[in-house]
Amino acid sequence: MRLSELEAVVESLLFIMGEAVPLSVIADTIEMDKATANAIVRSLADKYEAEKRGIRIIELEGAYQMCTASECFEYIRSMCKGQKRPGLTQALLETLAIIAYKQPITKGEIEEIRGVNSDHAVNRLVEKGLAEEVGRMDTPGKPILFGTTKEFLRYFGFHSVKELPALAEDEAKDDDEKESEEKT
Repeated sequence: MRLSELEAVVESLLFIMGEAVPLSVIADTIEMDKATANAIVRSLADKYEAEKRGIRIIELEGAYQMCTASECFEYIRSMCKGQKRPGLTQALLETLAIIAYKQPITKGEIEEIRGVNSDHAVNRLVEKGLAEEVGRMDTPGKPILFGTTKEFLRYFGFHSVKELPALAEDEAKDDDEKESEEKT
C-alpha cells in the first residue's frame, strides 16, 4: 500500500472512532509496526497543520484523535451558541482537581481533603466522562480508586496529566529543596 493510501486508512479510522485511538491499535489495523504507524499519523497531522485545515490530529498519552483546529473556535462557538454545554460547578472543579493531582484516589480520601461528602461530585464527574474507576485499593472494603480520563485531557487541552500546572505546595517544596542544596 502506498503512503497516501495508508494515510487515508488512518484518517478514516480516527474519524470514525471519534475518540483517542491507541497507536498500537492503529499499527495492528494497518498491519505495520508502531514506528511506521506513528510516522504515518505524524505525516497526516503535519499535512493538516501545514495546509491550515479545520481538522487536527492530537496526541493524548500515546493515542491519537481528530479534533477541530483551535483557529476555528470562534466560528464553532458562534454556530453552537444555542447549544450551550453545561459547565462545571465549583464543587465539581474542586473534586476534579483533587482527583487529577492525587490519582488514584478514593472517595474517602477526596472527602477528607474537601471536608464534605463528595458522592454527588464524583458521580457527576464519572457521568461527564471526566473521571473513571481505575481500580480498587488493596485494603479492607476494597474502596474504588478514581482517576481522570482522556476526556479530561481533551476538555482541558492537555496531552498528559504530567502537563498539569505545579501546585503551590509543590513549588514551595521545590524552593525549600533548592535552599537546602545551596546551603550544603
